[in-house]
Amino acid sequence: MAIKKILIANRAEIACRIQRSAHALGLATTAVYHFVDRQAPQVAAADSRIELFAEVPTAAYLDIEQLLAAARLTGADAIHPGYGFLAENARFAAAVEAAGLIFIGPQASVIDLMGDKIRAREFAVEHGVPVAPSCTQSGSLEEFAADAAKIGFPLLIKAAAGGGGKGMSIVRTASELMERAIVAASEAARYFADGRIYAERYIERPRHIEVQVLGDGTGEAIHLFERECSVQRRFQKIIEESPAPNLSRALRDQICTAAVTLTRAAKYRNAGTVEFILAPDGAFYFLEMNTRLQVEHPVTEFVTGIDLVEAQIRLANGASLWLTQADIQPRGHALECRICAELPEHDFRPATGVVKQLQLPAGTGVRFDSGIVRGTQVTAAFDSMLAKLVCYADDRPQVINRMSEALTALVVLGVDTNIDYLGRIIAHPEFAAGRLHTGFVVDHAQTLLPPDLDATDLAAVLLAAALTTEEFRRMAFAIPEPQASMGRWRN
Repeated sequence: MAIKKILIANRAEIACRIQRSAHALGLATTAVYHFVDRQAPQVAAADSRIELFAEVPTAAYLDIEQLLAAARLTGADAIHPGYGFLAENARFAAAVEAAGLIFIGPQASVIDLMGDKIRAREFAVEHGVPVAPSCTQSGSLEEFAADAAKIGFPLLIKAAAGGGGKGMSIVRTASELMERAIVAASEAARYFADGRIYAERYIERPRHIEVQVLGDGTGEAIHLFERECSVQRRFQKIIEESPAPNLSRALRDQICTAAVTLTRAAKYRNAGTVEFILAPDGAFYFLEMNTRLQVEHPVTEFVTGIDLVEAQIRLANGASLWLTQADIQPRGHALECRICAELPEHDFRPATGVVKQLQLPAGTGVRFDSGIVRGTQVTAAFDSMLAKLVCYADDRPQVINRMSEALTALVVLGVDTNIDYLGRIIAHPEFAAGRLHTGFVVDHAQTLLPPDLDATDLAAVLLAAALTTEEFRRMAFAIPEPQASMGRWRN
């Protein structure tokens, strides 16, 4: 069955992104929305739209039966889950296919395998992909703590079904192990309805390297090279780039080859990402496989010239891989900053508000993926990410300069964001040198604080910002009627 219309089971930025590629392919789209999103850009841009009902907005986007009913009502023959929500839910993928629809993603069995971090690690070991020393919970938490202590400290405790930093904790001493294990198991049960946990040796100051892969479900797979995702806050990425800086060609080849080995072994279909931890000594270890499109996929699109959403649709339509590894020749350097509604100076606390003004950067090599417009209400109901600012240039120094200029030009008023904070990271000499690791934000916390401004300086900065806004200038300097019609004559 050829795809003609796609229901996008998601919202905001990623829903808008999927629509662009679908429309470029001549495909129609259906947007689903909760009442709070009724005026969102992805709803207006879709060819058809249908409301989902739930008391809590997030519950609407997680309602499998409503989504399937929406697809039937609007004539969609495929569903794209985006990322988040149901994107890595094996039950959803199976339900879509059972309903006679095409799921734009991997097979339910593979989602199930890779979604269980313990089984995924065992699968990696079976196929020669390195994993860090670890132990899994098979009995009581007391037994687990005893086994974990034998690995040595520090340890990292994780949820078996986890992701996004939930159910994750660093343990540095035996005295805190049991308490952290209890908390991790509780969080795992709360967030993922699965209280199983595992522990692995915590690598100090590691880099987080991930590899974009494509597979056609037959055992054929290729990689689209790597992304550096080490700049994180609370285990969540905020800046990504491709290629990874200061990575030797030999090590890059080893990591990418390991990713393809795992993808082929799983007979993976569609786009996916294999993530690794890279130790300071050059050893790398399998972390997890994300069976979906990643937030940071635009940096790979820039350096390879491949539209990953288009690739997903083609693969879901049953296409064999039309590219060989030799066809993938990355060029230039790309950098992505996640624009979030949050307060970096207050432990990245989420912020809320209404977008009163939105001024976007423009120019060659600048891309702004978002689901916000003026008037968008930012609530605590969803993830704090509002948009992604992505820049491309011939090399890393050039793209850092371009990103710095783009962040300066980007204006979002009405809700607090991390825009200035991202600018300070980009300007940091350690970032410029490519000396990155997952503790970057913590290690440089003091130097990333905003400069102190006295009242006079703050007033000048606010006035300068206001004067760059066209609407403000128009209101401030326009001559009102009837005086404007009088010309130069005055009473």
